[in-house]
Amino acid sequence: MFKQLGVIGCGLMGGSFALAMKKAGLVKHVVGYSKSPSTTETARRLGVIDVAADSALLAVSGSDIVLLAVPVSATEATLKAIRHLIGPQVLLMDVGSTKCDVVDAARRALGDRLPSFVPAHPIAGKETGGVQHADAGLYQGRTVILTPLAGTSAQAVQRATDVWANLGAQVLKMSPKNHDAAFAAVSHLPHLLAFAFFQSVAAQPAGRDFLSLAGPGFRDFTRIAAGDPAVWRDILMANKAEVLAQSQRFRQTLDALEGLLKADDAAALEARIRLISDARGQWQMGQMGQIGTPRPAK
Repeated sequence: MFKQLGVIGCGLMGGSFALAMKKAGLVKHVVGYSKSPSTTETARRLGVIDVAADSALLAVSGSDIVLLAVPVSATEATLKAIRHLIGPQVLLMDVGSTKCDVVDAARRALGDRLPSFVPAHPIAGKETGGVQHADAGLYQGRTVILTPLAGTSAQAVQRATDVWANLGAQVLKMSPKNHDAAFAAVSHLPHLLAFAFFQSVAAQPAGRDFLSLAGPGFRDFTRIAAGDPAVWRDILMANKAEVLAQSQRFRQTLDALEGLLKADDAAALEARIRLISDARGQWQMGQMGQIGTPRPAK
């Protein structure tokens, strides 16, 4: 059990972590800080935190576990503000959706305090943010990826692994670079595409009429286009190189499908769609292989 949790950023992610830690009996006391005093006060009123701190440094003071739940662009400034209170006994984690930029910021800001830092990315969330939506079960059954540095202490990594496992999460470890490449493909580019696609429909002269006819498929496809603009600005800019690489791959695939349409090659178009549809079905059943050539008929 930890004596005190310091939460910096009392929104959905930080607030849910605080509630989960309390529910699991892993912490005795929670101190929270947010840039917005009203957010911190709401967190205190809702029982998410026990004490509202006036600064990030005061939230860390006396804490033996600290969670940064701030925008990734604020990581370096926040770490610099709390650095001198991060001792060897403190477990420091973040919940950022990108990792290379966070790791670089930590190297610059933490110096010899770096061994205490275990970068983390919980694959969890809700469509609606804010501490009022904090949920003690948010991380239950979810995957949490840790991307420890070469200088991160083995003890800190084990403590972080134990914390997330005790909150009901499955813990995986990977390098920051591999993390960012993977999530550019399965999260960051899909958001960029959803933003672009929704705008391409809505901005047409008849866009309002088209949207009035949209059904569940359109709603499912564009749901993530309602994401927080500031959050997604930071994520896309922080992982720009990997997102652009994945975007190029997508363009090549789209160009290939468009080419079949232009050539009026209905048979090839059906075969390609069948190949993709089969691969999607295999992925859903946990049997996904690389999309290559159609499987032979049985």
